[in-house]
Amino acid sequence: MILSTVNCQLLTVIWDVDPILVHIGDGGIRWYGLLWAIGIYLCYLIQVKIYKNENCPADWTDKLFMWMVIGLIIGARVGHCWFYEWHDVTLPGMKAYCQYMGISTDPVQIFGWTINYRNPYIEHPLRLLKIWEGGLASHGGAIGLLTAAWLLNKKVFSKQPEYHTSLLWIMDRLVVGVCVTATLIRLGNLMNSEIYGTPTDLPWGFVFVRDGQTVACHPTQIYEMLYCIVAFVVTWLMYWKGKAYKREGLLLGVFLEIIFFTRFMLEFIKNDQELFEAGHLLNMGQWLSLPFVIWGIYLIVRAYKRPALD
Repeated sequence: MILSTVNCQLLTVIWDVDPILVHIGDGGIRWYGLLWAIGIYLCYLIQVKIYKNENCPADWTDKLFMWMVIGLIIGARVGHCWFYEWHDVTLPGMKAYCQYMGISTDPVQIFGWTINYRNPYIEHPLRLLKIWEGGLASHGGAIGLLTAAWLLNKKVFSKQPEYHTSLLWIMDRLVVGVCVTATLIRLGNLMNSEIYGTPTDLPWGFVFVRDGQTVACHPTQIYEMLYCIVAFVVTWLMYWKGKAYKREGLLLGVFLEIIFFTRFMLEFIKNDQELFEAGHLLNMGQWLSLPFVIWGIYLIVRAYKRPALD
């Protein structure tokens, strides 16, 4: 990383960080993967503290950890491949990509409609396993976590009815730690020089050299890290000081509003992740954020309309 002075004596960050922390042969240990692992582990430690505070069975946190990791990774991977990997095969330059991914460049005819978009992960599902090629989506990860939490409660926690658990019970406690995981994942995005914003004249703009940029752009990874930190502080204080866990769904609702409403607004200064988003009023990240924002509002209102749990 190099700091340099440019026009009007504004300070610009020339971001040229190697995404690989330790090189081993042709690969190595990447910052992104390491930060994912650290984030998941810190989330686990937070859950241990929370579950101990509520005198939950000692083995619940280990079971939670296993189910959540599986749900998070599968959801994030499938979400990326389904939401973001649609490509217009008629665009210039797509022939080489289609050949590499093993998909046809011919549009598809469905009920008389010509569909120009193809998804290589639908045509070759086993490519989903190639996580090292990149591609994990936060909205998919959220869906994966919710699905895993629902299954965990149904298969494990509900077998001990004296604890009165539910999907919302699990998520109210889980989101406190998820904020930490999300913060470190966005730091990993910064290390990868990816998902940054549009050009800016602001003094904290980053020039992402490794992605071929020559002008300063919004470091939206840092913006997202900041609101994840805010979400952590708010949910932590609400849990420990405000006893918000006694109002089912409240912590989850607050988490959804901070994370996904801010994400929705931030997308206006982020570059489109895929070509098919160009020219649309809202991009894919915004459309996917809207249901979470609406659900978050509903959960907050619902939590305050119902009496607090004992």
